[in-house]
Amino acid sequence: MIDVGTERKKTDVLLPEPVPEGLLCINRVHPEDRVAALAGNPNVGKSTVFNALTHLRQHTGNWAGKTVSNAQGYCAFHGRGYVLVDLPGCYSLLAHSAEEEAARDFLCFGGADAAVVVCDATCLERNLNLVLQTIELQPRTVVCVNLMDEAKRRGFAVDLEELHLLLGVPVIGTSARSRRGLEHLMAALERVMDGDAPEPNTVVYSDAVETAVARLLPLLQENYPPHIPPRWLALRLIDGDDSIRAALGTYLNITLAQEAIDAALDGFDRAALADEVVSAIVRHAERIAAVAVRRIQEKYDRRDQRLDRLFTGKLTGFPIMLLLLLFIFWLTISGANYPSALLSEGLFALGELLRGLCTALVLPGWLTSLLIDGAYKTLAWVVSVMLPPMAIFFPLFTLLEDLGYLPRVAFNLDHAFRKCSACGKQALTMCMGFGCNAAGVVGARIIDSPRERLLAILTNSFVPCNGRFPTLIAIITMFFVTSAGFLGSVLSSALLVLVIVLGVAMTFLVCKLLSKTVLQGVPSSFALELPPYRRPQIGKVIIRSVLDRTLFVLGRAAAVALPAGVLIWVMANVTVGERTLLMHCAGFLDPFARLMGLDGVILLAFILGLPANEIVVPIILMAYLAQGSLTEMADYTALHTLLVANGWTWVTALCTMLFSLFHWPCSTTLMTIKKETQSLKWTLAALVIPTLCGVVLCMAVNAVAALFGA
Repeated sequence: MIDVGTERKKTDVLLPEPVPEGLLCINRVHPEDRVAALAGNPNVGKSTVFNALTHLRQHTGNWAGKTVSNAQGYCAFHGRGYVLVDLPGCYSLLAHSAEEEAARDFLCFGGADAAVVVCDATCLERNLNLVLQTIELQPRTVVCVNLMDEAKRRGFAVDLEELHLLLGVPVIGTSARSRRGLEHLMAALERVMDGDAPEPNTVVYSDAVETAVARLLPLLQENYPPHIPPRWLALRLIDGDDSIRAALGTYLNITLAQEAIDAALDGFDRAALADEVVSAIVRHAERIAAVAVRRIQEKYDRRDQRLDRLFTGKLTGFPIMLLLLLFIFWLTISGANYPSALLSEGLFALGELLRGLCTALVLPGWLTSLLIDGAYKTLAWVVSVMLPPMAIFFPLFTLLEDLGYLPRVAFNLDHAFRKCSACGKQALTMCMGFGCNAAGVVGARIIDSPRERLLAILTNSFVPCNGRFPTLIAIITMFFVTSAGFLGSVLSSALLVLVIVLGVAMTFLVCKLLSKTVLQGVPSSFALELPPYRRPQIGKVIIRSVLDRTLFVLGRAAAVALPAGVLIWVMANVTVGERTLLMHCAGFLDPFARLMGLDGVILLAFILGLPANEIVVPIILMAYLAQGSLTEMADYTALHTLLVANGWTWVTALCTMLFSLFHWPCSTTLMTIKKETQSLKWTLAALVIPTLCGVVLCMAVNAVAALFGA
């Protein structure tokens, strides 16, 4: 039996094993626990294997590059503990990307006792490149051929015994989604760790490469650490992989002088040697796959091809993409109103009970008002506005991800991004931004080029996150859609899609401008994997979207809503002269805001909404009604009447929508940008660029409207 995590006793103490700075600290339950690294290409089910063994909710997505840092979990098998480390998905250990470098560094320096390389049975040949590189570095390797059930459906037959003979290491077939084969996988891992290391059948290189390796070995045998095979290290130096030299210096304080390496390789064509190393691995993988994999029918592939012609076709790809977006937003708008009203009613009723508790505790009136009308009401508003739409949007988004549709979105948008000198993978980070811009910023790690990664980070906030949808939907419903019922919700959704298309168009424009100025460069090429269409696991989709996304984003918003509520209460209740601080600030901002088609209250609401965009409209209502706390007004008719009474026109509404779409990211996103870029300059740029776009666009719309007498 595989026991997962539950064997930890209350008396057990996690004993972190010292590892080099910059690598994952291994948390052993017992000192004798073994460490296994899980490696694999993106989208082969590696994290699914990890989750099935450890019962952790490590996010697994049906598109490339979801795991961008090392995660670890714990399981027990036959009474022994195993720490499993889920490495970033990568295609190679040649370290051409951050994922490859992270995976290679852990295998080299992280203290793993063995490795498990997870492969996709439906495209084994491509996966074998990583397998062959891994067994050169770590002989104690088990090959996990995953998705065996899917391979059978698609007409592939994988001869696992033949694959074992050709590779020289244990090979186990699994279907991790249904947990089949995992017991055998752990048994093989146990044998590899307890017995003698296997003797892998490694790649045979050309005479020129072998001669170059022989020249480098004397140099390396004087310096190399015992757990890194000198032959593997020599091949990486022949590849021209300078990052491995830097890693040796960082983690082991070993310096390999470039002059000594150059002297050893004097007379060789270094570029030709590097090409031969890569070519030899690819040819060896092809030979193994030709023997171990048979195709017995092609019906399944023809189905995928027909779907791809529909979803990625020149005439149908974009219309289907827009229709799906329209459907998702219609369902979100229609489905969120009633539960949002119920949640708001319940939370505000709870607030009155808490007010009674404060009174019973004889708290001063101002403190009760600060806690309830300030901090709690702001939190209640954020939760009631955010939770229902997210509970609908995130499962739908995750469902498309699980089906395998999101990589098709990236494929459709790849050409447009390359025209802007950006990377097509940015389409994936942009999709993540619809849920939370901070998540989109973190997701930019899947982009290899630092320049293109920075482009994705700086422009991610041009797509509206979940926090901006309530403001956009409310304004669209009140000022631009007169129909009610089903037709009204469809029209509102269609206008929201147009707003989002405008955000995407601005993303392209700003990427192009930045690529021609401060971030000059040419777009890099990349291989975008289009995974097979899969039947989604509805239960896991709901659990993952609610626990991993909805509650995570909600918790982060709630954490900043409380202090924001306190600040807003102070500004709305502290009076200087005959006016509150809130109205003084609004009056100061009013002249500039009028140039943008807004007023001082609206602009101040956006500024105070920096912690959470959901509170922009409540702040506007609070200021217009001259109240000391955030005010709820669920009736759009009454809200429309109030806004019109305070000078709103369709121009004000349009400019407010545009500024909601194009203004600074929220505080959580800005902190994430600072963490990802390690640069205050680029964090400020991420704040200024969308804000400048919003200010200019609003001023232009207001000027044109004034010109025509609107």
